[in-house]
Amino acid sequence: MRAIGLTAAGTEIARGLAGPLLIVMILAMMILPLPPFALDVLFTFNIAFSIMVLLTGLYTVKPLDFAIFPTVLLVTTLLRLSLNIASTRVVLLHGHTGPDAAGKVIESFGHFVVGDNFAVGVVVFAIMVIINFVVITKGAGRIAEVSARFTLDAMPGKQMAIDADLNAGLIGEEEARRRRSEIAQEADFYGSMDGASKFVRGDAIAGIIIVLINIIGGLAIGVLQHGMEFSAAAKTYTLLSIGDGLVAQIPALVISTAAGLVVTRVGSDQNMSQQMASQLFARPQAMAITAGIIGLLGLVPGMPHFAFLLLAAALGYAAHRMSKSGAPAPAGERIQAAATSATEAVEVGWNDVQPVDVLGLEVGYRLVPLVDRAQDGELLKRIKAIRRKFAQEIGFLPPSIHIRDNLELRPGGYRVLLKGVEIAYHDAHPGMFLAINPGRVTQTVSGITTTDPAFGLPAVWIDAQSRDAAQAAGYTVVDASTVIATHISQLLHAHASELLGRGELQHLLDHVSKDSPKLVDDLVPKLLPMSVVQRVLQNLLDEQVHIRDMRSILEVLAAQGGRTQDAAELTAEVRIVLGRAIAQQNFPGNAEMQVIALDPGVERMLMQAAATDTAVIEPTLADNLQRGVQVAARQQEQMGLPAVLLVPQPLRVLLSRFLRRSIPQLKVLSHSEVPDSRTIKVAAIAGSP
Repeated sequence: MRAIGLTAAGTEIARGLAGPLLIVMILAMMILPLPPFALDVLFTFNIAFSIMVLLTGLYTVKPLDFAIFPTVLLVTTLLRLSLNIASTRVVLLHGHTGPDAAGKVIESFGHFVVGDNFAVGVVVFAIMVIINFVVITKGAGRIAEVSARFTLDAMPGKQMAIDADLNAGLIGEEEARRRRSEIAQEADFYGSMDGASKFVRGDAIAGIIIVLINIIGGLAIGVLQHGMEFSAAAKTYTLLSIGDGLVAQIPALVISTAAGLVVTRVGSDQNMSQQMASQLFARPQAMAITAGIIGLLGLVPGMPHFAFLLLAAALGYAAHRMSKSGAPAPAGERIQAAATSATEAVEVGWNDVQPVDVLGLEVGYRLVPLVDRAQDGELLKRIKAIRRKFAQEIGFLPPSIHIRDNLELRPGGYRVLLKGVEIAYHDAHPGMFLAINPGRVTQTVSGITTTDPAFGLPAVWIDAQSRDAAQAAGYTVVDASTVIATHISQLLHAHASELLGRGELQHLLDHVSKDSPKLVDDLVPKLLPMSVVQRVLQNLLDEQVHIRDMRSILEVLAAQGGRTQDAAELTAEVRIVLGRAIAQQNFPGNAEMQVIALDPGVERMLMQAAATDTAVIEPTLADNLQRGVQVAARQQEQMGLPAVLLVPQPLRVLLSRFLRRSIPQLKVLSHSEVPDSRTIKVAAIAGSP
C-alpha cells in the first residue's frame, strides 16, 4: 500500500513538472545547437502532434471539450518558432556541405514536396502561407472574436434560464453551479481563442520573414565565406530554406484548420462527422437533384463524361437507397395505428369504469416524443424532478401525473387535468425555443408571438438559429419541455391543497410516525378525526404555507384538539407556531419585514364587523379596501418586495378569504404570527374609511 501511494505521488509530481519542463526545453532550443538527427525527430513530432490536435478537434462535441486548445495553440506556435531558429542555425552553418545538412526531413520536403525546383517551392510556400494567414487563421480569429462578444452578451439570459430551471425543480444546486461555471468557461474560451489566433497569424508572418532571411543570409554566407558559385548557393540554400519553411508551415496549417473547426462548431450532442452524416447527407431529395445536375453536365460535349456520369450514378444510387429505406412514420400515425390495433373487450364490466386520475397531462401528437419512454422523452425526467422538488418545498409527495396522447388536441397542444377537469391549456413547439421577455429586452426577435404559460409574460417561439441572438438581446430562452415542466410545477403549487387527499395524508402520517409514533397515535383518531387534520393542512396550503414541519403542526393539533375541533381555529393556532417559517418564507434571512398595514379607521370598522355573528363588510368599504390593497400590493412588487398585509388576528381569516381571489399574490399575516425577533416596517397604508 505504501509503495502504491509513493508511485501515485510520483506520478502526480511528474504531471505537475511536465508543463514547465516542456516550455523550458522549447526555449532552450532557441539557444542550444541541435544536431540534424534531433531536428528530424522534433520536426516529425511537430507534424504528428498537429495531426493529433486536428483529429481531437474533429471529434469534440462542444468547444469546452477541448478547453485547453488556446494554450495548445500558443505552445505549438512557440515550438515551431524554436524549430525555425534551430534549423536556421544549422542551415546557415552547414548548408554548404549539401542538402542534407539540416536533416533528412528538411531535405525530403525540399526534394520531393517541391519537385527539386526552388521556384516551385517558393510558389507553393507562398500559397500555403497565404491560405493559412489570409483565409483560415483570419476567419477563425474573427469567429472567435464575434463568438466571445455574443457569449458575453448572452450570459445574463443564460443565467436567468438556469435560475428558472432551478426554481422549477428541473435541476439541483450542483447542476446549476456546473452550468454557471460552464457559461463562464465558454466566454473565457472564446476570448482566449481570439487572443491565441493572433499568435498563429504572427507565426505565419514570421515564417515568410525567416525564409527570406535564410535565403539572403545563405547566399551571402555560401558565396562570400565558402566560395560557392552563386547559382549553386542559390539552389542549395533556397531548397533548404523552402524545405525548412514547409516543414514548419504544414503543421501550422493543420493547427489553424483545427482552430477553425473548433470555433465554428454549433452546439450539439454529435461530433462533426456525425453531424455531416445526419444533416448534409440525410435528404435523398437533395442528393437526387444533385445527381441529375451532375449527369446533365456530364452529357455536355467536351466534358469528362466518365467522371461526371460515374459520380451522378453514385449519388443517384445513394438517394434511391435512402428513399427506399423510408423515414419513420409521424407520431400521430403511430398513435392512430396503435389505437386501431387495440383489442376490444368481449363484455362490458366494472373494469371498464376507470377511476379519475388526480393529475393528468394530455398532449397532441407532435409532443409525443417528449413523453415517449422509448424515445427517451425529456419531459418524463423533468416531471420526476418536479415531483421531487415539490415534495422538498411543500412537504408531501403529490400524486403521479398520468400522461396520455389526445388526437383531439391541436398537434402542439397540451392540457393539464386535475381530477378529470381541465385547469390549463397551452401550445408548445418541439424543436423550437420560447424566448421570454423578462422586461428588459434590448431588441425584439421574430417568431410566433405568445405568452409564457407559467407566469403570463410576453414571449416568442423562435427557431434554434435565433437562440443566441435572443439571449444576447436579454430574453430568457428555454426549450419546449422546460416550458411545459415549468407550467406544471406552477400549477402543482397553485393547487397544492387539492392534491392533499386522504391517501397522501395517510402516507404523510406514516412517514412522521417513523420518528414520532406516539405523537401520531395520540392524535389520530383519538383527539381529531383524519378529516379535521386534512382540512387544517389544506387551509395552510391554500394560503401557500408549506407543511414541511409536520412535527410542530401535529404537536399544536394534539395540544388544542381537546379544546376544539374547528378547523379554522386550529389553523390559526398552527399558523402562530409556524410564524417563524411563514416570516422566513416571505422575508428570507433576517431582513426587515416591510409590510402593508390598514388605515386605522378602516381597521376599527373591520374589527366591529368581525365582532358580529355575520362578519359582513359594507359594500362601499369593501370596494375601497380592495382597490387600496391592490395599489399597495402593486407598489410593493415594483420595489421588489413581497405583497404582505399585516392585520390583527381577528381580521386575518376574513381578509384573506376576501382578498385572495382579486389579489392572488397577496399574503395576509396577523400580528401574532410575526416572531418577536423580526423588525416590522410599514411600507404602505391601504384603504380609507
